[in-house]
Amino acid sequence: MSGLEVAALTVRVAGRTLVDTVSLTAPRGCVTGIIGPNGAGKSTLLRAIAGLMPYTGGARLDGVALPRAVGRDRARLIGYLPQGHEIHWPVTARRTVALGRLPHLGPFQGLSGPDLAIVDAALARTDSLAFAEAPVTTLSGGERARAMLARVLATRAPVLLADEPVAALDPGHQVAVTDLLREEAESENRVVVMVLHDLSLAARTCDRLVLIDRGRVVRADATDVVLGAPDLDRVYGVTFGRGHVRSVPIITPLSRRRPRTGDECSPGDVARP
Repeated sequence: MSGLEVAALTVRVAGRTLVDTVSLTAPRGCVTGIIGPNGAGKSTLLRAIAGLMPYTGGARLDGVALPRAVGRDRARLIGYLPQGHEIHWPVTARRTVALGRLPHLGPFQGLSGPDLAIVDAALARTDSLAFAEAPVTTLSGGERARAMLARVLATRAPVLLADEPVAALDPGHQVAVTDLLREEAESENRVVVMVLHDLSLAARTCDRLVLIDRGRVVRADATDVVLGAPDLDRVYGVTFGRGHVRSVPIITPLSRRRPRTGDECSPGDVARP
């Protein structure tokens, strides 16, 4: 298969199984979304694929096993954007983005002209040039998120893993970032896997979705299939409303699910929040 393939990946920490024999495929040229409720294991799964947590099972890229050890070889193959974007050193946004080139440099080697061009291109693509020389500790949450995304783009890795890449962004930049990641998949033939909580944004952006709950895959399929399945309502414990606005899919929670009683509305009634 051309792309990322995860087979029976399991993560155990302190006797607890956080990810339980997860298998999934994420083709090149497509955006694969990981969805599920809080505590489902989404972030742990991404960290394991990135090589930041010990796991059992296998992970392959284009049919070749990914290196187990965290290091330069794996970092060249996988760009990882974590949640939170916590930075405690007052380095500039440009220098932060330049860290994405480190896996491609030898010991004591500085950035070359092509490396600097890649950094500038990443800053431009994330709309970050205006604050490139500002210390990241002075940036807003949204600006910091865009700078960290630029760092990941600067790796030029064939696999991009993004954990809630739009969490701190306004709606305009949410659309811009998800469109950018889609362009990376399509124009650069990369594997893009992102964790998202906004299901309408997932519907708009992702080609495939993997729904996980309690560390296990519940359903993995085309986006419209997963979002239309009754599994989704059951896993999240809500009743979702589904529709389209100007051909853009919309999915929103209407009410919490609860056992039916004789006093509740009939199935033909319209559910309201």
